[in-house]
Amino acid sequence: MKQRLAIFFLALCISANAQQMDEMWGGQSSKKGENTRGRFFEWGNYAMFIHWGLYSNLANQWEGKTYYGIGEWIMNNNMANIPVDTYKATAKNFNPVEFDAKKIAQLAKDAGMKYIIITSKHHDGFAMYHSACNPFNIVDATPFGRDPMKELAEACKELGLGFGFYYSHNQDWTYPGGTNGPKTDKDGNSKTFDDYFFEKCLPQVEEITKNYGEIELIWFDTPGGIPEKYARQLVDVVHHNQPNALVSGRVGFEMGDYRTFGDMEVPLENVDGLWEGVDVTNDSWGYAWYDENWKSPKQILTYLISTIARGGTYMLNVGPDGLGRVPEPAQDFLRAAGRWIARYPQVIYSAEPSPWKHALPWGDVVGNNGKLYLAVYHWPATGKLYLPGLQSEISSVQLLSDTKKPQKLTFSKEGTWTVIQTPFQAPGSPISVIELTPKTAVHVNPLLAVDPEFGLEMSVKFSKTLHCETKYIKWMEKFGEWKHLHQIVDWKANSSATWESDIKTPGRYRIELTVSGAGPIVWRVETDEGHAIQNRQNSSSIYHTQPIGWLNFDKAGKHSITVKMGEKEVPEKAGLSAIRITPVD
Repeated sequence: MKQRLAIFFLALCISANAQQMDEMWGGQSSKKGENTRGRFFEWGNYAMFIHWGLYSNLANQWEGKTYYGIGEWIMNNNMANIPVDTYKATAKNFNPVEFDAKKIAQLAKDAGMKYIIITSKHHDGFAMYHSACNPFNIVDATPFGRDPMKELAEACKELGLGFGFYYSHNQDWTYPGGTNGPKTDKDGNSKTFDDYFFEKCLPQVEEITKNYGEIELIWFDTPGGIPEKYARQLVDVVHHNQPNALVSGRVGFEMGDYRTFGDMEVPLENVDGLWEGVDVTNDSWGYAWYDENWKSPKQILTYLISTIARGGTYMLNVGPDGLGRVPEPAQDFLRAAGRWIARYPQVIYSAEPSPWKHALPWGDVVGNNGKLYLAVYHWPATGKLYLPGLQSEISSVQLLSDTKKPQKLTFSKEGTWTVIQTPFQAPGSPISVIELTPKTAVHVNPLLAVDPEFGLEMSVKFSKTLHCETKYIKWMEKFGEWKHLHQIVDWKANSSATWESDIKTPGRYRIELTVSGAGPIVWRVETDEGHAIQNRQNSSSIYHTQPIGWLNFDKAGKHSITVKMGEKEVPEKAGLSAIRITPVD
């Protein structure tokens, strides 16, 4: 537990900038149409992020040791702690001769992505383009001698893709005066952030916004303690040199054109305003030799659709290796997901968030051009798909197919539920799509509903609490690999968490709780009908799901389900993250 807490608090310190942005940000423009900047961001909904730099050639290895975590931080003291001059000297060994800008741009296009954002300079201070203001760059400091950013910008233009840059504007670990960088120059003269800003940061932002054609956006990162006036100056430079470009929210001080959520995060409910989620194809941003934990095509599509359904845009990272190659598994899975998108483009491009405002037990929903598209991640084995809370009349429902013409499906209304008759076998791979055409404008009661086949898992985020509070935490499993969780940990004898949910079918349901703690804990679950179950289960510092028992619901309709402590003596470390309700066969 102590080790886990240490990692968690370290993570908080490293990412405090991004978290502060999350906490203080308010919604800006709506998702579609009102923001004049960004040709591809608003309607494309899907982009390629590329973390590539000098660190890629090290591949998370240093002096014979492997460091597990995000490779772009390898010189940091929490990883290999490489001295500045030693790290800079590795540039002479960086020669990515297999880099092919056209192949990478084509990969993004094949994947269905609409623009590419690539690291022009990360925290290590190494520029991946030909910078006139500083020689620590890929043209002047390596045997490669080419400007890959120029090549990639041209390749994107040829293929009709947007192009933009990541730029670490606050942190620079190798330039004197940069945040977390040297305090003196090579002659021993003291240097301040002002020196770094005017000698390197500002000139380089001028370079990347002037020398590479039209830019989709500039993705600043980790604003930290950068003075507000300097953040404003950078925003003004971008908007002056690139009037159609967006500036990411991580520039700081709520100056961005949109909000960027925390790394590897998909919100549980819809978020207003213009925003994006950023994720990785495996566990690392920069290339790590050992990292083979790839997202499958279905996982990629699930995260993409769920992000769009919550109102966001999804940017998915690849990390080319030291030779400039995107790992083959990432290429294969991205293209497979892209083939699905080519068959169902209406689910992705210009798609609107779900009127349910949260995921459904079998999948998720997006809107487009007056229709609803049901993305079914888990195909029903019963031949019935249950859609709760839809109040609009339906004109038609049809099952879209990979190879055949759309198949009309019959449907009926059972109370507040729409029941769609489906084939017993899923027609689409890896995700099936049902198109629903309403007769009038869509109206939905977004109440959480227990599916008769799949049941329902409800995060504590959706509960009403009494004498306790829901808290949102982030931590790292490995350095830079983020996890996210809503939890209640401040339990007292009179604390409770209550969910409102719709039960379609009366009967017995299996109740499970996702809990943490330090030993046996007695939990109690009650309903508004007076039924209750209580059980003692063991717990540990790691959240895991434990069965509590069977609970009966006598009537269909809206019910409240409440979780409490089962005994007056409350364990100090008791934690609750979610409740799962599953029908008993």
